[in-house]
Amino acid sequence: MDNRQVIGSWLSGPRAAVEQMGADLGHRGQRLGLPESGPGSMAPLGRRFGALFIDWGLCLLIASGFFASGSQQAAGNWALGIFLLLSVLTVGTIGSTPGKRIFGLRVISVHGGRLSIPRVLLRSVLLGLAIPALIWDRDGRGLHDRLSRAVQVRI
Repeated sequence: MDNRQVIGSWLSGPRAAVEQMGADLGHRGQRLGLPESGPGSMAPLGRRFGALFIDWGLCLLIASGFFASGSQQAAGNWALGIFLLLSVLTVGTIGSTPGKRIFGLRVISVHGGRLSIPRVLLRSVLLGLAIPALIWDRDGRGLHDRLSRAVQVRI
């Protein structure tokens, strides 16, 4: 095997390697009954990171302006608390944080519809821990979404 193929498969990830061996995994979200593209399809990773960046920046701005009094460590701690509160309130009511709304995303239950408040709380706490959000399944859902039975979709 050519070394370039080995490096390419490593960079492409395990999904690409399995598909290259002939397995048909379908599109992301197919197992959940979601369309391949358009409204209701799985949210792309880039948009999800963009939404997170906007939400974190907003929370950091609020924390720095109102609670931290010049301390960067205090601002980071306050920002995490504000982020959790923002996530619970906005995802629990309208299904989107401000960043998700800007990027055209929404968090829904895997069965469709809104998440219950206990599931939103679980999702938000796991997201605040960061590690669960870094462990993904083959549909691209983080562990925080899997455990709360949620999925991020395009609006």
